Amino acid sequence: MLNKIYFLLPVFIQNIAMSLYGLYWKKRRFGGVFKKEVELFRSRNSFSKQQWYKYQEKELRKLLVHSFTNVPFYKKKYSDAGFSIKDFQNFRLKDLNKLPFLEKEELRQFGKTELLSNTRNKGDFYSSSGSTGTPTSIYYSREFHQKWSAAFEVRIREWAGVDRFTPRGMIGGRKIVQENSPPFYRYNFFEKQTYFSSYHLSPKNIHNYLEGIIKGKVEYMTGYANSLYLIAKNFEEANISPPKMKAVISSSEKLTIVMRETLERVFKCRVYDSYSGIEACGLISETPKSNLIISQDVGIIEVIDDQGKLVKNNCSGELISTGLLNYDQPLIRYRIGDRVSICDEIDSEGEIMMPKIQSIDGRISDILVGPEGQQAGMFHKVFIDINGLIASQTIQKTISHIVLKLVVDVDYNVLKSEIIMTDRLKYQLGNSIKVSF
Repeated sequence: MLNKIYFLLPVFIQNIAMSLYGLYWKKRRFGGVFKKEVELFRSRNSFSKQQWYKYQEKELRKLLVHSFTNVPFYKKKYSDAGFSIKDFQNFRLKDLNKLPFLEKEELRQFGKTELLSNTRNKGDFYSSSGSTGTPTSIYYSREFHQKWSAAFEVRIREWAGVDRFTPRGMIGGRKIVQENSPPFYRYNFFEKQTYFSSYHLSPKNIHNYLEGIIKGKVEYMTGYANSLYLIAKNFEEANISPPKMKAVISSSEKLTIVMRETLERVFKCRVYDSYSGIEACGLISETPKSNLIISQDVGIIEVIDDQGKLVKNNCSGELISTGLLNYDQPLIRYRIGDRVSICDEIDSEGEIMMPKIQSIDGRISDILVGPEGQQAGMFHKVFIDINGLIASQTIQKTISHIVLKLVVDVDYNVLKSEIIMTDRLKYQLGNSIKVSF
């Protein structure tokens, strides 16, 4: 209902609405324990390898005892596997691989019921867009959200030379523009954020994106890798030179060499890659010396081969995450569906002694192209909050024909869901496209 009202408002009122929502979002993320957590994350930047081991083992024990005692899903799963509360009170970090995995289908099925703690704080569910094919819902209390935001501030923004007060341009998945007419951006006054539509990127619209950058006095850009790349690529092809940025921060999708080179050439600054996700159970981010570092106080990350064993250095493997921040909906040995390659040694730049990742190999996204040149790099947003959807695949047969292949369960409403998904694709690619299921 609020979205429908928003799209009926004139642009300047929409900017006010965006700013008011931005004020709420700012208080939610940066209030409460945020400042204290920022200092704690900074203090752990200088931990030694031994300190990190002790820290993770201690935090893992706390998480396991809590989950076994208060989360029905883990009580049953671990009891069936032969574990007791005493096992977890004395649990060793090196034995983490003895615990069963949390499968994505289990999170999808039990995330709003048995996977929630009986002692959880008041919070809200936020849905993933299903970038790996299976949408999920993650529970965020305010305290957890503030801890997660503190990790972002210290390990992403500060390493990139900016902070939460720096004016930024954001290109994300929210629908902020209903019509195919400019402006294709809105302004959030309280966070100095210019929010760009990811659904209207095309050569004929790119001059309006430049206008938004200039009007918003944008000093750094952030968003999905593909969408950031499309902005830069369109600028370059139109022979447009946008203002020099302090940084570009990429997330959630694989940043390729071509993407990085294009972004650095167009925006005349360093690009900082990062990996996380709505699940918030792991964080990999790039340091000023171009190293991808695992934040060991956000989550415990294992990289395993097809037999479930830890991979050798310089090899690619499946990423398994155990989140250390969310006690309300714990994700323990979660198979998130992505792959990374690990490095030979612990990083030793300055005082940082955290494990180093060679490359983030997962979450490679394609681009859909509409009949009028629209470029959709975040089309997995089509599947968000579709009840009963287990997995999805998108195929573009022709410039005007999209096929969606779906795996669904009994909760899937064929008529309602397929109308929603068709409308979302037409919003991105134009009303002339045909959608088949």
